[in-house]
Amino acid sequence: MSYVVWLIVGVFLGWLLLLYARTRGIKGEKRVLSVALMVAAVIYVGFAFIWGDAGWVAIEIAGVPAYGLFVFLAIRHSFIWLAVGWGLHPAWDVTLHLLGPGRAVAPEWYAVTCITFDLLVAGYILFRATKLKSEQVAV
Repeated sequence: MSYVVWLIVGVFLGWLLLLYARTRGIKGEKRVLSVALMVAAVIYVGFAFIWGDAGWVAIEIAGVPAYGLFVFLAIRHSFIWLAVGWGLHPAWDVTLHLLGPGRAVAPEWYAVTCITFDLLVAGYILFRATKLKSEQVAV
């Protein structure tokens, strides 16, 4: 299938995640988007296990605490750190799995879909964090 279709699918799936997150209240929204970032990292571990290469399993496992750091920083400091984590995740998708040595680890459609999914979520979090900050100042 065309990259354009998978990019559109990424927007649609990201939109569904954001719709769900918004129903959870502000604390629940942050929790849902934090868990989702960790799931995005763990999915690649699953692909590496399926592929059956211990070296790639180790590489993919290394990504989990890296993205966990952004979740930690978001919880401890600012929601914007979560946007940074989501915003950096497409680099993992593209450099390792779409164009790089991990092309065989994850399906091409998945890496492409993740690009727009991740960027949509990152942009939303930036928008939301800015809006929440301005609402706190106005109160």
